[in-house]
Amino acid sequence: MSNVSSVNNTASALAHVSSSKDLMSGTQDQFLTLLVTQLRNQDPLNPMDNAQVTSQIAQLSTVNGINQLNTTLLALSGQLDMSQSMQAASLIGKQVLVPGEKIALGSNTVDGVTNKVATPYGVDLISPANQVVVTIMDGSGKAVRQIEMGPQPAGVYTLDCDGKDNDGMQLADGAYTVKVHATDADGNRVAADPLTSGKVGSVAYSSKGLQLDMGLAGKYSLFDIRKIM
Repeated sequence: MSNVSSVNNTASALAHVSSSKDLMSGTQDQFLTLLVTQLRNQDPLNPMDNAQVTSQIAQLSTVNGINQLNTTLLALSGQLDMSQSMQAASLIGKQVLVPGEKIALGSNTVDGVTNKVATPYGVDLISPANQVVVTIMDGSGKAVRQIEMGPQPAGVYTLDCDGKDNDGMQLADGAYTVKVHATDADGNRVAADPLTSGKVGSVAYSSKGLQLDMGLAGKYSLFDIRKIM
């Protein structure tokens, strides 16, 4: 699906390039025809100013150069769309981290033993921090678990939820959210964002551009990916 959409976009860009070439070619022909007609019918006693003719030709050359530049940019844009489409298609079936604060906690029973299973999540730390604290909250907004990561350099970190609260008790299955608070050595806030995970199911084009469909996690842009797991 992504490849077909990319081919259509590239074809559209090439069609626009062809249309621009035809328009420029027609403009040049009209200009030259008009110029030759003016030269043939000019008054011998009051000929056209050479500087004026040279200026007109220079302006046409400038417009032609700009049109060629636009043609090159459109061709590069089509190639970029194709490259992004192929890159996105290779992500299908992969688990990725994207901006978001959701965690889903469930239970998995194997051979009579029940274990808690949670979707991985993470932290995107924009700059180094002296202290990073991750808080997990239940559906009512109540903090049930707090994790102190201590000093951390800038980067993307993957975390796993063990399904327990601060007292070591098992949490109920359901939806939870994550908040991140990071500060520097002076206690000033450091930019840090929570990350949620999901598996890329399909790739499609929309009015917002290339979109990765991650099921219940939602739809994200290729540029939203912070980590491929």
